[in-house]
Amino acid sequence: MSIGIVGLPNVGKSTLFNALLKKTVADAANYPFCTIEPNVGVVEVPDERLPVLAKVVNTQKIVPAVVEFYDIAGLVKGAADGEGLGNKFLSHIREVAAIAHVVRLFEDGDVIHVQDTVDALRDIQTIETELIFADLATLFKQKEPKGKFSKEEGIRFDAIVKLKNHLNEGNSARTLRLTDDEAIQAKDLHLLTMKPEIFVFNVSEEQLSKQDELRAKIDTILKELTHFNEKPSMLFLNAKLENDVLAFEESDQKEYLNQYHLGETGLNRLIKTAYETLGLMSFLTGGELEARAWTIPINTFAHQAAGTIHTDFEKKFIKADIVQFEDFIALGGWSKAREQGKVQIVGRDYVMKEGDVVEFKIGQ
Repeated sequence: MSIGIVGLPNVGKSTLFNALLKKTVADAANYPFCTIEPNVGVVEVPDERLPVLAKVVNTQKIVPAVVEFYDIAGLVKGAADGEGLGNKFLSHIREVAAIAHVVRLFEDGDVIHVQDTVDALRDIQTIETELIFADLATLFKQKEPKGKFSKEEGIRFDAIVKLKNHLNEGNSARTLRLTDDEAIQAKDLHLLTMKPEIFVFNVSEEQLSKQDELRAKIDTILKELTHFNEKPSMLFLNAKLENDVLAFEESDQKEYLNQYHLGETGLNRLIKTAYETLGLMSFLTGGELEARAWTIPINTFAHQAAGTIHTDFEKKFIKADIVQFEDFIALGGWSKAREQGKVQIVGRDYVMKEGDVVEFKIGQ
């Protein structure tokens, strides 16, 4: 899973990215174009089940699922026409699964704003407009098929024409209703405004301490947006606090977060929100070699899940032994789980469930 982080300069993108990597990899200096290389970081998906699973299967090796984050240079008004630096790096997020759009809500006279004042709705609309312009540039590069062409080529071009007209009216691609065939053909265009988007509101510590007021303010902003068919995913955090809290021991982290009525870090919430937004889940495998989490879409069949481990596993799938995580832990592993009749033997059409502990049986 991969996520591209976008936003105006000085909204806290690089500060958030640094926190995500738990180390400084981007120069988060206080000037608009401090990120001049696309930074890519691989971040572990938090999963409290893995250490427990590792203990039961008696392994020291834990392999969590991971998320790739791409930190893109701050976009400015006119980026699609070459203003600023961000337009050069939009290509780096064409193939990400989702976009995290960092929006500044905090007021701080020491941190300059590229448009002088903090106005979250205006800032969101600036970025959304630049993404639409970038998508239009992609669409206008697509050539109309000439002479004899396939049914698929015709469907593809129909989708392109519809998308051009829709985006030219200031709409995002995700709000256009395409037929199933058109949607399939449009997928390889990698349009930015077709991707799921998560708004990450970067707030002050004072705003964080008044969450009812903060939520009401954010709801008002989101209701004004027209680039979404339904209310978009969002979360709020203080990017600087996220960096600071990483220096604490885990118990001290919880105590520190509790004073802001937060149960966990904003980073964990961002990753979990991304999973939810993208319709993803995890299954687990555990043995002497390792305890591991694997990411799959919800409603994945057993043979497809096997293919995430190795492509040959999907082709040569025979069956799978599956036990719920809670039963696996309570009974101390496969042996007792089998004795107690808690292991299901399933075929290729079994629909995987969150937290299934799996052992695949693969043919030669």
